[in-house]
Amino acid sequence: SSRVRDEPCPRSRTRHVAAKEDGTYDVAIIGSGAIGSAIARELSKTTASVIVLEAADDVTQGATKGNSGIVHAGFDDKPGSVRAKLCWKGNQMFPQLDKDLHFGYQLTGSLVVAFGKEQEKHLEELLERGKTNGVKNLRIIKKDELFEMEPHLQKDATAALFSPDAGTLTPYEYAIALAENAADNGVEVRIRREVQTISKEDDLFSIKARHWEPRDYVEAQAGLGNYYGGVGENGPTENFPELKTDNKGVKVEQMKLGGSGSRTACDGVTVGEETIKAKYVVNAAGGFSDKISAMVGDDSFKIKPRLGEYVLLRKNQGHLCNHILFPCPGPYGKGILVQKTLWGNLILGPTARDVHEWPNADRDPDSRDEILHKILASCRSLVPDFDTNESIHSFSGARAKSDRGDWIIEKSKVDANFIQAAGIDSPGIAGSPAIALEVVDLLKESGLEAKKDPEFNPKRAAIFVPKKGEEGLVFTADTKTEVNSAGVSAEENVVCKCEKVTEAEIVDACRRSLPVDSTQAMRKRTRAGMGGCQGKPWNYGCECRVAQIVARENGLETPQVGRRPWSATSVFQRRWLSDDDKAKIQELSDIPLGEYVPEKSVFGSIVSTIQDNISKLSKKVKPE
Repeated sequence: SSRVRDEPCPRSRTRHVAAKEDGTYDVAIIGSGAIGSAIARELSKTTASVIVLEAADDVTQGATKGNSGIVHAGFDDKPGSVRAKLCWKGNQMFPQLDKDLHFGYQLTGSLVVAFGKEQEKHLEELLERGKTNGVKNLRIIKKDELFEMEPHLQKDATAALFSPDAGTLTPYEYAIALAENAADNGVEVRIRREVQTISKEDDLFSIKARHWEPRDYVEAQAGLGNYYGGVGENGPTENFPELKTDNKGVKVEQMKLGGSGSRTACDGVTVGEETIKAKYVVNAAGGFSDKISAMVGDDSFKIKPRLGEYVLLRKNQGHLCNHILFPCPGPYGKGILVQKTLWGNLILGPTARDVHEWPNADRDPDSRDEILHKILASCRSLVPDFDTNESIHSFSGARAKSDRGDWIIEKSKVDANFIQAAGIDSPGIAGSPAIALEVVDLLKESGLEAKKDPEFNPKRAAIFVPKKGEEGLVFTADTKTEVNSAGVSAEENVVCKCEKVTEAEIVDACRRSLPVDSTQAMRKRTRAGMGGCQGKPWNYGCECRVAQIVARENGLETPQVGRRPWSATSVFQRRWLSDDDKAKIQELSDIPLGEYVPEKSVFGSIVSTIQDNISKLSKKVKPE
């Protein structure tokens, strides 16, 4: 089980130091998304001294945070590619991983849906490709069986390729479980460490990292802190003068370094510089991996981010699909899909927008309307009956696609002790445990001597406590300044009404083996603020409650606790949609695909709006 202590981790790092007696490490891993965390856990099975450096304010803040959470089977990958080699292998490792780590995994199965004879031919091609890639249990199902499995599908569907081995997870919960278990087994993790340079001295890599902290932490203020929302939020925000309102957008370049958890997005202040010496380096830096590679003189690839936007609907829409539903794939990937999340919400997306094709890399050529229309109209062609009025959240991720067109898992041509685990886009989650095995093999080929650790503990306990309705739970009055106004036990005290998260679960997450000091980090571990109200201050005040518990546990003032950002990467106009917003979204979803006229734009350009907000913020304070 996980090692839950009496107090939280020190600021921005694990409790323990993994360095050897001379202060050096065997392996430094740069990046703690699904790939870096999987590699860290695999190395924690050995006696190697390992450190993970993460540029953002928490693990799993990059592409891992913003994707579909699908464990693909691997039938779509080009035969002979690294993807094809590792996807199915990784897929088959997930049931055991979930038994050990309790991140939540469901074998939902996937369906690639065809409409007509031409698309049915493509299903046959995918079937043969899957067989070539070693994928088992694939079969094509015809209309009658298809509609027994998926009664809410668009009625013109004629057949589908069924893969029962495709699964669903929550990607950040998966990566957190990996990183937490790695830390439990001796891996050192430091967050808010931005790698600046890498040099080689006496057979050791010398990594210089900037240690930053949010300005709100460095310059502690009194009060309850910020909540972030859009202009004219749908609710009585004026009733909460003790909460400062603000707006925080995120650009593509920031997404490469942790998005809403990056230094610039958090108005980060440099508090120190650190030098880490290691014999081996693993580059698992996602969208920033080409920059890390260039630091050792290896410019053999470039990352070309591909943006994918999503719309999330309430759990009352989750019944509209039972499997992961794909259209027949096109040139930009697997297509815009419909899926029920592990927690029962309906998720629509993603788009596939290549940033390197934009005329101006700093300005999105597509408006919010165009993006929303593309997602919603595409998904209507698969499942026509979802209700856009139940939309609660929108977000995007930047896939770390490379100009090589395949995953880059190799020893650097410049230095065999520098291992690349880069350019890993979809199906990277599925491949991640197999990628970790491959990277460890490469390290051993390069000379890493790491014996099996007899004390390795593969088990990690879940943070979530199953609830039986509202039995044993107490919903207390929202005073904004008290987390337990009824004085009940922490196990009874509900701090997030929508997801029934208790104070005890927040405390448990605070005292695990990774540093947790923001409501955003807590959302990813406990789901506090993930429900239908999305943390409305005028509903139950969950973000205020959680922030005060995190502050209490970490010995902080409440405003020092990081908050959920807005607008971050959302394509919604506001954090909490008004009736007018919902009507406009409904209008966009009802326009048939291909018939949208941009002149009718109702929401404007997403990035220009975000940039305006960033510009306003930067005039207030200039980050170092």
